[in-house]
Amino acid sequence: MKIRKAVFPVAGLGVRFIPATKFMPKEMLPIVDKPIVQYAVEEAFDAGIEEIIFVNSERKKGLEKHFKNDPELEKFLKDKGKHDLLKQVKEIVPKHGKIKFVIQDQPLGLGHAIWCAKDIVGNEPFAVILADDVIQNKVSALSQMVEQFNEFKSSIIAAMEVEKNQTNKYGILDFKDKGTDIFKIKGMVEKPSPDKAPSNFAVVGRYILTPEIFDFLEKKKIGAGGEIQLTDAIAELLDIQSVYGYKFKGTRFDCGDKAGYQMANLAFTMERPELKDKMLKFIKKIIDQ
Repeated sequence: MKIRKAVFPVAGLGVRFIPATKFMPKEMLPIVDKPIVQYAVEEAFDAGIEEIIFVNSERKKGLEKHFKNDPELEKFLKDKGKHDLLKQVKEIVPKHGKIKFVIQDQPLGLGHAIWCAKDIVGNEPFAVILADDVIQNKVSALSQMVEQFNEFKSSIIAAMEVEKNQTNKYGILDFKDKGTDIFKIKGMVEKPSPDKAPSNFAVVGRYILTPEIFDFLEKKKIGAGGEIQLTDAIAELLDIQSVYGYKFKGTRFDCGDKAGYQMANLAFTMERPELKDKMLKFIKKIIDQ
């Protein structure tokens, strides 16, 4: 029951960041000096994941290149004595880690993207990470969830509280009782209006799913937005097994949103001692103007 594999749906075009994403995959946009997606990949490997499966599109070759060896760059850095940079380049994928790519040939939604990884995942529980959701914390969100999975042996969905008037932007969890940070859910609703939302607990882009989810994704049921929604498949999964919501510890930044992306850049900059003081002086200067 060990969680060995993680699916990364990355086929989206990132239209909210055009023109930056006309050629560059949105997942490759940098937060300080690392691509958005690398934060999520590091989180996965930190949580014990051994194999990452990117569900990509034919258009986005830049992302694939980032995770491949680059002998020419490595030789250049070695010859120039830039050993720290060389170490960073070599450690993008740890020695124990594997990266695989599959193609989602049609933009049919998140549920379809995950279904595309079915043959590689096989008959075992697995994680799903949406790289747009960058989570800042001391213990990674996925590590926290793996710990919960080891206890409950059931599908787990990361959750956070949102303002009631923001429920129409998220998948929202319905649950009977919430006594602790982990709680059994009884349903999910995709982007409900505030007056119809069953709670203000929103789904965040981290999941641990049992392989039975593929039985429901296989139906390719069309849901909200004319797409195959993971939310709908999880709602059906609830009929045969327990699914839990987990209020993770950490701060989530929506890097699919321009403001959220800038907030993430600022927050992670403040973690860097060599940048923090300079940025604080600059921010104060702007505020005082």
